[in-house]
Amino acid sequence: MGSVWYLFDPDLLPAPFIFSSLALLVVLGVAAFFLEHVRRISCEHSLERTASSDVFFEDPNSLKKVPCPSIFDQAEKYISLIIPAFNEEHRLPGAFVEAINYLQKRSALDKSFSYEVLIVDDGSTDRTSKVAFDFVRKYKIENVRVILLGKNHGKGEAIRKGMLHSRGELLLMLDADGATKVDDLEKLESQICTLAEKVKELNPSDGNLKLSDIEVAAFGSRAYLEKQALATRKWYRNFLMKGFHLVVLLTAGPGIRDTQCGFKMFTRAAARRLFTNMRLKRWCFDVELVYLCKHLGIPMIEVSVNWSEIPGSKVRLTGIIHMLFELVLIRLGYGLGIWKIYT
Repeated sequence: MGSVWYLFDPDLLPAPFIFSSLALLVVLGVAAFFLEHVRRISCEHSLERTASSDVFFEDPNSLKKVPCPSIFDQAEKYISLIIPAFNEEHRLPGAFVEAINYLQKRSALDKSFSYEVLIVDDGSTDRTSKVAFDFVRKYKIENVRVILLGKNHGKGEAIRKGMLHSRGELLLMLDADGATKVDDLEKLESQICTLAEKVKELNPSDGNLKLSDIEVAAFGSRAYLEKQALATRKWYRNFLMKGFHLVVLLTAGPGIRDTQCGFKMFTRAAARRLFTNMRLKRWCFDVELVYLCKHLGIPMIEVSVNWSEIPGSKVRLTGIIHMLFELVLIRLGYGLGIWKIYT
């Protein structure tokens, strides 16, 4: 027995063997960690797809709960604006007032233009919900609605919930900070209509299709500001962002330079397919949307929009680390076929 133990004495093992074994264990541990997250997200998504909807709008005027419509229903409005909000009591009013003023003016000029604004409160702990409900009281629940998620899930989940329970032919997501001018939606709208017409031309047998039935997406972009940003940001922020863009390119491929701009528009049909497939709930759901567009064959276009830096909107180092983590999840989830794409 003594001789057998002597053969396996750790002190006699070469150092390279020990280090390589430890490295292998670390790699296997990290791989198991990521795969467990991928599997868990897949299970949660399967349960969400089969669960019956229990989402309600709350009408502060009548104190009644109004069942949410479904993205699978026919459109009742021309456009829906979805605003995710987490602790945005101070910035939300400015963005909302700008949006509602634009929508009202356009509706007055064009009687066929109908709209709704959905504010999705992502578990705020401040007065965001009170601010939102004040808008509902003023503009009525037919035009402004609030979804309360109860607890914080992440921006991606807030947008997903808003998209899945909207009524528009066109669906626009925009941030609560007002960094992008709302009238820039006309740029995205124009490009979507142009792409939709091209799709019709390629499918003459479907000439009677409505805009809401054609799958098209338009992504607002700040890519034209990149040179200016590089000149004004700290070197380490530029290094981190360049590295992030490289990983995004490796994950989703070329085509969209600015995946993270919070100003995106979808036709109802495109939103139906994209947001019923989307898994990520926080940082990199934007990248996942680009990935899904490519794999579902949904035409997409990048459109430059006016954008301004808003205090409180900076991405921190921990945010970038979370983003890289979720990019790995995208590659593993779809690359290994664990995340099924429903068509």
